[in-house]
Amino acid sequence: MSSRDKILAAVRASQPQLTELPQVNIPQSFDDLALRFTTVATAIGGKVYEINAIEEIKEIISGQFGEAPRIISSFSELGDIAEIDIQTSDPHALENVDLAILKAELGVAENAALWVPEENTMQRVLPFITQHLALVVSKNSLVPAMHQAYEIIGDRDYGYSAFIAGPSKTADIEQSLVLGAHGPRSMTVFILN
Repeated sequence: MSSRDKILAAVRASQPQLTELPQVNIPQSFDDLALRFTTVATAIGGKVYEINAIEEIKEIISGQFGEAPRIISSFSELGDIAEIDIQTSDPHALENVDLAILKAELGVAENAALWVPEENTMQRVLPFITQHLALVVSKNSLVPAMHQAYEIIGDRDYGYSAFIAGPSKTADIEQSLVLGAHGPRSMTVFILN
């Protein structure tokens, strides 16, 4: 018997017993998904606004960010306050973006994570290189837990996508919380009714 065969035989002989998967208590719903999402998002450093139309974002943005030098948005309705048609394959061209306003496909109430596929980002790096990030999600696209989110997105081919929750933060350095260390310094979520 060769060394290879001995190793494979030892691996086969030391397999663990099969066990059934544990039952996981998945929350089927919260009384108010938007309220639960808002509570969690606020607790992790984000801001949340419920709006009835995309145009309402303009007033909130002007109050929150004033005259931000460079705003980029994937919403044509925001064309008078933001660049809406960026045509660049060079991510370095976005290094000076102060605010990006993008669409999220769904939101998760249990952890305030928002699913953002690449086609909603205009450029893959944009949600991570911008100084401030605002995501818009439909209230009808909120789900209670990650289990339901994965049931929705699991069989689709998105290519590159990400769950994003709250502003960038780390406490690696001397256990001090630092916002914006690896991405946006702030995160605003607009829940569209």
